[in-house]
Amino acid sequence: MRAQPQASHFIDGEYVEDTAGTVIESIYPATGEVIARLHAATPAIVEKAIAAAKRAQPEWAAMSPTARGRILKRAAEIMRERNRELSELETLDTGKPIQETIVADPTSGADSFEFFGGVAAAALNGDYIPLGSDFAYTKRVPLGVCVGIGAWNYPQQIACWKGAPALAAGNAMVFKPSENTPLGALKIAEILVEAGLPKGLYNVIQGDRSTGPLLVNHPDVAKVSLTGSVPTGRKVYEAAAAGLRHVTMELGGKSPLIVFDDADLESAIGGAMLGNFYSTGQVCSNGTRVFVQRKIKGAFLARLKQRTEAIVIGDPMDEATQLGPMVSKPQRDKVFSYIEKGKAEGARLMTGGGIPNAVNTEGTYIQPTVFADVTDEMTIAREEIFGPVMCVLDFDDEAEVVARANATEFGLSAGVFTADLTRAHRVVDQLEAGTLWINTYNLCPVEIPFGGSKQSGFGRENSVAALDHYTELKTVYVGMGPVQAPY
Repeated sequence: MRAQPQASHFIDGEYVEDTAGTVIESIYPATGEVIARLHAATPAIVEKAIAAAKRAQPEWAAMSPTARGRILKRAAEIMRERNRELSELETLDTGKPIQETIVADPTSGADSFEFFGGVAAAALNGDYIPLGSDFAYTKRVPLGVCVGIGAWNYPQQIACWKGAPALAAGNAMVFKPSENTPLGALKIAEILVEAGLPKGLYNVIQGDRSTGPLLVNHPDVAKVSLTGSVPTGRKVYEAAAAGLRHVTMELGGKSPLIVFDDADLESAIGGAMLGNFYSTGQVCSNGTRVFVQRKIKGAFLARLKQRTEAIVIGDPMDEATQLGPMVSKPQRDKVFSYIEKGKAEGARLMTGGGIPNAVNTEGTYIQPTVFADVTDEMTIAREEIFGPVMCVLDFDDEAEVVARANATEFGLSAGVFTADLTRAHRVVDQLEAGTLWINTYNLCPVEIPFGGSKQSGFGRENSVAALDHYTELKTVYVGMGPVQAPY
């Protein structure tokens, strides 16, 4: 086993084990080998983690935002110093190519710690409200113990995206990574303690479907932040609502990417490929419904096929590899089932759809796949596939494509490629999504808010907007004169 951690959980500043928990095998998707064995959290482990967070949080909240930020910025520095090591671990955890993880995973996590460490002192301010001779003021106060539940596509990034604003605002966190990718978050917890974070403020526990309810239903938990699927989000939201807990939901999507006939063709194709094949298509914001205006359909598909078939698939640890395996065999099987549905329902398979040659047969590889002549009612155009499958649809005019793009329960993301910026802004104003791009796709720097609408969730991650979701307003009225009472 290549990545066995000291123990399964990191609680109160140290590694903790409880072998009574269900065994979780961490499998390297490129070879199928077991690289670590861990144990899911027992109820005792959950209690230990939440108790540590509850104990440590008040003293942390009493520190100045500047002092808290200094620790987060030091954690960012350590992550950057160890970027290669963390990237290799992320590749083992997820199967994503090292050329991708080295620029997109721990680095974005480090950006999050640096950003929130820097803005906490300036952003966590209230208002002064004059009321004649009296006045009032507001202040933003932390919520307390927050629970983060991560997904398997960006395990280190998500651990930081949730942890950084929570800690900057003065909260403590108990983070549960996906059982498919359990390793990276443990290293994040180690680094935070090394950077000076007091023990108990960032705890990581492993778990499966039985673990989430133990966290979400715990009476000492004030907030739950989930990244996951819509069905999981509904269950977590229902459980959190019973305790009237604060909730942030970053869920799935079936996002439209609209290419008008005046768009730069190479850029539009590049955006569509990044929005479908990056991370082997396992990105919630992917633009998996690519609407191409009919006039350029032929040129778009011909060049897209050529570029897609040139993608380098292979060993994720080889820096020349551009596309790695999917995270697990069940996920690959699910994607293959959608490919079969696409063919059965009449979509035209342009390229891909199978297992690539010259890869480890024990790995969970799949070819990047493009379907043309997709129509709105097809299953592959309606349901989230979460794999490297691009659906190309035709359209004639702006009003038509906007209506079709919005005809979905999802509302996470959308993109528009056009040389007409007036049209670009007009179209994005009409698209029902939380995060949109013009003439690019899937760029999510920490400075901008990220999140969805409709069934894709609510709340925002990143930017100063995230701090609003990890704090609540306290209002103080100050009377400056004698109290007048009618009795």
